[in-house]
Amino acid sequence: MASLRPIIAICGTTGVGKSKLAVELALRITEGAVVINADAMQVYEGLDIITNKLPSEEMMGIPHLLMGYKKPGEQYVVGQWVEEAARAIDGIHDQNKIPIVVGGTSYWIQHLIFPDRLIGKGSGSPSTSRPSEDLLSKLTSEERDLFEKLPDSPQSASTDPDGALAMYKLLQTLDPTVAARWHWRDTRKVSRSLKIIAETGRLPSDIIAEQSETDLTARYRTLFFWLYAEPDALNPRLDQRVDQMLQQGLLEEVRLLKGLKSPIEQTEGDEKDVVDYTLGIYQSIGYREFDRYVELQNTGESQTAYELAVQSMKQSTRRYAKRQVSWIKNKLIPAVLRVNEGSVVGQTTAIYVLDATEVNDSWDDNVLRVADKITRDFLDKRSLPNPVELSPAAKTQLVVPEKPLRPSDALARRRKIVCPVCSLDPDRPVMIEEGEQWESHQRTRSHQRLARRRSDRQESPELP
Repeated sequence: MASLRPIIAICGTTGVGKSKLAVELALRITEGAVVINADAMQVYEGLDIITNKLPSEEMMGIPHLLMGYKKPGEQYVVGQWVEEAARAIDGIHDQNKIPIVVGGTSYWIQHLIFPDRLIGKGSGSPSTSRPSEDLLSKLTSEERDLFEKLPDSPQSASTDPDGALAMYKLLQTLDPTVAARWHWRDTRKVSRSLKIIAETGRLPSDIIAEQSETDLTARYRTLFFWLYAEPDALNPRLDQRVDQMLQQGLLEEVRLLKGLKSPIEQTEGDEKDVVDYTLGIYQSIGYREFDRYVELQNTGESQTAYELAVQSMKQSTRRYAKRQVSWIKNKLIPAVLRVNEGSVVGQTTAIYVLDATEVNDSWDDNVLRVADKITRDFLDKRSLPNPVELSPAAKTQLVVPEKPLRPSDALARRRKIVCPVCSLDPDRPVMIEEGEQWESHQRTRSHQRLARRRSDRQESPELP
């Protein structure tokens, strides 16, 4: 079997310096390098400040691909990016240059490096012209009509809860196993699952079960750099970055985007357009918060709305950084370790933690020089250091509990269940993930209050 061709992948939280490191490494690679964007929001044009796109002058002449080329409201999913990124990487390799994939959407990077774990059209799943009649016979006439006319874009559960719930119930009828994985309000995932059935003629749960029987493999010989900063140091930097965005013109970006045609839904009896924050670049942290402020600007509520928007954006950014770390530790690292079982470090994949907790005087020593040395050894196929022994941060962050990696295991482990206590309206069920989230939910004040109220009513049926 031919040896795998090399790539470098840089992941980590927002605001930690990933793009800076990518350019610095690219300038030092003698073969030449090209950067490929792996940030789900930076693929869209517009909102350069909010999405933190690297200014052209800071790219230092290094080509950056798959950045700023999609329309703001265009739906763009992981499978599309993986196909385009793989083609771009082939072209870069054909030029005898090194691809550097960089971005905070580690989910995308993981599916690029470890293929055959996506389902649906273009993912290698067998396809038929349409689902079988045996499958469609499960549907009522109303459900069948809905399935035959699936909307191009998922509706908003906020503005069309009845439509969202109808789509979810349709998925429950066709594939209850996959439906149990999603919340009914997660209309994008529900819609995508239904479209997989329509496009492939197969149930997503069957495809996932089939994938679980195959070993995890790597598409490239990959050197991962995880740029990591301790939360106590990172969070103030993230707050400061929000303030800097405002100084640089964040509000002007929001106003400009609001002036463009956007994915909107017309609410019945209301002439006001409602932006769908689940589509395209409108998902960006900061747009939702300041879109609402701009609506209230020049009113008596504007100052309060502005302060709330700033705090909300800062909180959302910190939460997002926490989720990014969680994905790397719970998904990416176990995948790298599984692929590497029994092999020499760097022969297939390797992942190194670079300590970016201190970014000023310590950047060159803790990040750039370390990454530069490992990169050169990786490209020249020399022996690489033990990743865990690279730094104190590596010792703590790379030691993760063993996790089941089969897709079917994850499907079974993360089921959503309805809370009968908190579901006051059966048409708007409250759904919680089994396990820790369900246990935490049962301890919340609102759940316990409703549970006591229900218990009191059962003991005193004469009460209204």
